[in-house]
Amino acid sequence: MRLTRKLAVSLTGALLCAALIPASFAGKAQTFTGTVSDAMCGAKHMMEGDPAACLRACVQKGSKYALVVGEKVYTLDVKDKATLDQLDKLAAGKATVKGEADGDTIEVSSVAAAK
Repeated sequence: MRLTRKLAVSLTGALLCAALIPASFAGKAQTFTGTVSDAMCGAKHMMEGDPAACLRACVQKGSKYALVVGEKVYTLDVKDKATLDQLDKLAAGKATVKGEADGDTIEVSSVAAAK
């Protein structure tokens, strides 16, 4: 009887820990610093001339904003107009983005000019 109870308690504890591990990794906001771009062009803008103008033209045509961090290009998932306006102001400039990354996408919680 004692062995069965110990086994049940151990198994319950192990299952609880296993259930909590994914939750501890999910939902962690991170900070990324890079160059504001768009998802279609990524690190290299296709239009000649001003990269900010290219970025804005691509966004007007439906491309999402992106952040180029080193060699990695993250698509920015933005929910509010104020953040979109801030990205437009920082077009082709350095920015610090806070949010939750999921693969190549960042769900943005805030954007500021990089210091």
